Amino acid sequence: MPINITMPALSPTMEEGNLAKWLVKEGDKVGPGDVIAEIETDKATMEVEAVDEGTVAKIVVPAGTEGVKVNALIAILAAEGEDVGAAAKGGGDAAPAKAEAAPAAATAEAPKADAPKEEKKPEAAPAPAVTPAAAPAQSGDRPFSSPLARRIAKDAGIDLSGVTGSGPHGRVIKKDVEAAISGGGAKEATPAAAASTSAPASAPKPMSDDTVLKLFEQGSYELVPHDGMRKTIAKRLLEAKSTVPHFYLTVDCELDALLALRAQINAASPMRKTEKGDVPAYKLSVNDMIIKAMALALRDVPDANVSWTEANMVKHKHSDVGVAVSIPGGLITPIIRKAEEKTLSTISNEMKDLAKRARDRKLKPEEYQGGTTAVSNLGMFGVKDFAAIINPPHATILAIGAGEERAVVKKGEIKVATVMSVTLSTDHRAVDGALGAELAQAFKRHIENPMGMLV
Repeated sequence: MPINITMPALSPTMEEGNLAKWLVKEGDKVGPGDVIAEIETDKATMEVEAVDEGTVAKIVVPAGTEGVKVNALIAILAAEGEDVGAAAKGGGDAAPAKAEAAPAAATAEAPKADAPKEEKKPEAAPAPAVTPAAAPAQSGDRPFSSPLARRIAKDAGIDLSGVTGSGPHGRVIKKDVEAAISGGGAKEATPAAAASTSAPASAPKPMSDDTVLKLFEQGSYELVPHDGMRKTIAKRLLEAKSTVPHFYLTVDCELDALLALRAQINAASPMRKTEKGDVPAYKLSVNDMIIKAMALALRDVPDANVSWTEANMVKHKHSDVGVAVSIPGGLITPIIRKAEEKTLSTISNEMKDLAKRARDRKLKPEEYQGGTTAVSNLGMFGVKDFAAIINPPHATILAIGAGEERAVVKKGEIKVATVMSVTLSTDHRAVDGALGAELAQAFKRHIENPMGMLV
């Protein structure tokens, strides 16, 4: 029997990916564990392994295809001893169980075909009649319907909540609206019903593409399509700013003691032999020490090492610190797990490895998903201070500015010190002002007394 190979879900949140490359061709024999393809997600390029033994009978989705939905059929494998040609023709007839489990809501949110095409699908047998009250439950605040059906209903003044759908999963399609119009059985849309099918009046709508482009002279620009990473960043940042009540706290930290200790530690680094010759076993950066200081601050103030959910406060047992890394097309936040327990040299070497693989887009999902806080450092670009946007489910993020020489007053005398401004953004639902201030002071204490990070 032919074996269907479907688009895998490479992370819990993945909905689609790009099929970057096939590493096999039709007619090749594969076995469990063989790498057969490379899939690009919004953050990384992942290798896909075969789980069954057989011969590649048909490649359904060619290399370079973008936006392939999770559980979509991408190839067909002929089982051992099975005729390859027959498998290529017979595969894909029965969708795998995973594909059947795809939520109907996904179809409602992103319909890709007009209603007439849905009616022609032989497998899309009419679902049992759905009551008007059940339809909104499948697609949020509006009846579960195709775009064409909604447009016809709007023009005819028909309230879709009074129309029973005959499409897949009870979806209201074109013929249902036409039947309601000819039969006169559907009630007219009331102002309240019309309001329920649209976005709340308080929700601002972004300018349309056409409106934006009209503001610029024709020929004075070029259009660069968004890639998956940029779309994901935009979606998550919009969600974070719209749903997380941000609260900001800024403190100044003196760096002179930290810089002196860093120089001493780096000078004491043993040498190790590599293919490129003798190199230091470690070379600490200021950022490595910032990661450690933030991890220890969360250890010292455990009530701030939390995540917010509507039902619970999630209190974390360890400080998993994400570090923003700039990569072509956006940024990614690899995570130093249990950073409060690790030495500075371990954090430094681990961070260098994560940053390199992040830029090569070779990180595994578990290496950049989750975490309990994050650090974003723009000091190397000369930025004095800034406020970072929290990345849910984190409740905090620390924005690091540049260290610069400033005049400070000590015991009535003006001295010169290297000072760094840091701004802590907090989710005010989970970390309020006083708790955030306690966390910021704990971080400042570790930065200004760095010897304590060695014990």
